[in-house]
Amino acid sequence: MAENKSTISRRQFLGIAWTGSLALFFAQMMVALLKFIKPVTSGGFGGLVYAGKIEEFAIGSINRILKGRFYISRTEDGIIALWQKCTHLGCAVPWVEEEGQFHCPCHGSLFNKVGEVLGGPAPRPLDYFPSEIRSGEVWVDTSQPIQRKKFDPSQITGA
Repeated sequence: MAENKSTISRRQFLGIAWTGSLALFFAQMMVALLKFIKPVTSGGFGGLVYAGKIEEFAIGSINRILKGRFYISRTEDGIIALWQKCTHLGCAVPWVEEEGQFHCPCHGSLFNKVGEVLGGPAPRPLDYFPSEIRSGEVWVDTSQPIQRKKFDPSQITGA
């Protein structure tokens, strides 16, 4: 009686193991690539960002929101979310409390609390983001920076 033995050789086993590990590697690489390419839709820059409760922003204050790359400027009329990017060449513009203005470290552009140009080579005010106040919470849509030629009170979101 002939015995039907189906065994796999060492060479075949190593070939299957090698092919399986390569397939797993490429699958993991594709998942990582898709996660990298997928746009952020909430929680960080490029989407809807929670800035905080409205009472956390004192009238006349400037607060930097790191995860959104913007500043909340609170006026007596409400808030405006100013992008931290200089309109001259795109440098990050810090708020300098001692000077009471935004001061671009690259080429010296100066901006006031609502983003208007006070001096320097910047051609227009800081861009701003649409914001809204829902149930006392400030939400800013960082997917759509708005360019402007000048400041207008309609750019303020009422508190």
